[in-house]
Amino acid sequence: MTNATQLMTGHSPLPLYVQIRDSLRRQILDGTYQVHERLPSENEMMSVFGVSRITIRQALRDLHNEGLVFSAQGKGTFVSKPKAVQNVQRLEGFGEAMAAQGYEASARVLSIQQLKAPKAVAAALDLQAGDEAVEVKRVRYLNRSPVCIENSYFPMDVGRQMFSLDLSGDIFPMLENLFGIPLGGADISLDAILADDETQQYLNLKTGEAILRVERLTHNRDGRPIDFEYLCYRGDSFKYQFRIDRK
Repeated sequence: MTNATQLMTGHSPLPLYVQIRDSLRRQILDGTYQVHERLPSENEMMSVFGVSRITIRQALRDLHNEGLVFSAQGKGTFVSKPKAVQNVQRLEGFGEAMAAQGYEASARVLSIQQLKAPKAVAAALDLQAGDEAVEVKRVRYLNRSPVCIENSYFPMDVGRQMFSLDLSGDIFPMLENLFGIPLGGADISLDAILADDETQQYLNLKTGEAILRVERLTHNRDGRPIDFEYLCYRGDSFKYQFRIDRK
């Protein structure tokens, strides 16, 4: 564990509790402390960092508020299972949003295929009945734990370019930087459904568990629909965060 001397190196202007909080956060996010592992006790941290109990509790309070740790009465403080929080005030891919919070995000491609667009997909992408689309199915990982099954659909002129590409990262930057498609906005809807067999398998869920399903239709800057997705998240691993104003 980082000690107080290390914290004070460089004479940081940040309060000690902030430095301790940031140090513990880094160790949680980089895997030094594993999910459900017990953190050192308050007394141990007071000794190591050379600070008061209130300073330690301030640091732990912030980590609690961020959802990184939880407490069990009489047993101590433990590392929480990572929970992704995506703010939908701006359009971001999963990896972009998670990297900004210090998480490691990745993807594994399950399949990529050209197919006749399902009715809902054709309607969303403004395709004619019988038109084909490209489907990309992936598992998304947060700190190497599976949290989401992604089914993404693209018009043929966009999707056919993806067959030879590395799809382990976010697709939004690929659309903008590699394909030259400036993105505009997205329409998003949320609901809760029961996980099917495939989702249970890939997300390590029990039979009958509910998942958060996000439908997202992304348009280019001219308003053309470019990317229609079903994003199915573990309910205990993801939260969408909104801000709305009453004018």
